[in-house]
Amino acid sequence: MTNNTAKFEYIDLFSGCGGLALGMHNSGWKALFAVEKNKDAFETLSYNLIQNNNHFIWPQWLPIHTYDINSLIVDYKEQLSNLSKKIALVAGGPPCQGFSTAGKRDEKDSRNQLVDSYIKFIDLVTPDSILFENVRGFDQAFSKASHGKKPKKYSTYIVEELKKRGYNVAYQMINFADYGVPQRRVRFILFASKTFDSNSFFEKLKRHSQCFLLKRDLPRTVTIKSAISDLEEKNGTTVCPDAKSFLSGLYGSSQTKYQRFCRCGRRKGQIPNSHRFAKHNEKTKKRFQELLELNTPDKNISEVLGKKYGIKKNCFSVLDANLPSPTLTSNPDDHVHYSEPRTLTVREYARIQSFPDWFEFKGKYTTGGDCRKRDVPRYTQIGNAIPPLFAEQVGEVLIEMINGVK
Repeated sequence: MTNNTAKFEYIDLFSGCGGLALGMHNSGWKALFAVEKNKDAFETLSYNLIQNNNHFIWPQWLPIHTYDINSLIVDYKEQLSNLSKKIALVAGGPPCQGFSTAGKRDEKDSRNQLVDSYIKFIDLVTPDSILFENVRGFDQAFSKASHGKKPKKYSTYIVEELKKRGYNVAYQMINFADYGVPQRRVRFILFASKTFDSNSFFEKLKRHSQCFLLKRDLPRTVTIKSAISDLEEKNGTTVCPDAKSFLSGLYGSSQTKYQRFCRCGRRKGQIPNSHRFAKHNEKTKKRFQELLELNTPDKNISEVLGKKYGIKKNCFSVLDANLPSPTLTSNPDDHVHYSEPRTLTVREYARIQSFPDWFEFKGKYTTGGDCRKRDVPRYTQIGNAIPPLFAEQVGEVLIEMINGVK
């Protein structure tokens, strides 16, 4: 790391609603600025980490609002170039829908080209280190060739490109459930550095996690029930503060260490943010109750839906109270609550992604139809996020490496 590099300053690319930024903030980092093109996600990020908590330094030459990375590179090329070798870290990964095994895995998806935009950004800023996150499918070649070419494996591509630029590169598939997050969410995590041994980053991260969780009195394995049982509908309801025609849940007593951790700073009698219950009709509630009584938790029962109800879904399950959640997607209709005939609320989604209860989400709760192409509602923001609890562990390990802690 060069002498003129700001030790604990980073740039947050494809920042979304701020999961990575919150974790980095909690670990002691400061962000120079964030790059996020969606107004809903940026509004959430801005409220929690720009207007409040003072996480961003934000340079005067860059107005505070949404940015498309390609436009940013063109419009602020000189200013970005002036940051060359002055930034300790660039963190974040481009949108994953084109690579995801849960989706269509379309090599022609235009979002896949954002990997090239990422490389262009790195060329301008030349940070000392890079943290890159994406879905598990990022490390899998597409099954069909495009335009007669060999199917592309994007992980190999980005590793080769970063090595050409003098970075030491390593990556692993990491299950966030191993880091205290109540969700079996496996992600492609890449670390590249001009100063540090990248393999040692992953070794340190694994060792550090045990001490990190012990210090916060948190268990390594957190089940869904131990994460969200204080948010069950049976604890009581009231009119939803930001959606008057809906009911919102009330807090029950905090029953676990993880719940107390997430509720830290919440006042007695406060209504949980974004804990709005869906308006399921009686037919849907009856169907959900029947699925609960099937007693097949944590199994894909989409075949049952198709045969009995004529509903076509690729993946659908009843959550198992005694396991960490499966990977949350942007669609809340993919899972039924482990004990109540309903889907999860935004707040429950946030808990499972390890967002604290003080973190407020902005924009629409959900959307559908053509709006899905442009809107990133609250569920989607959370489904796309890096869990803050994991990001905080990453931030602490990077600080230790910079400070020379063995």
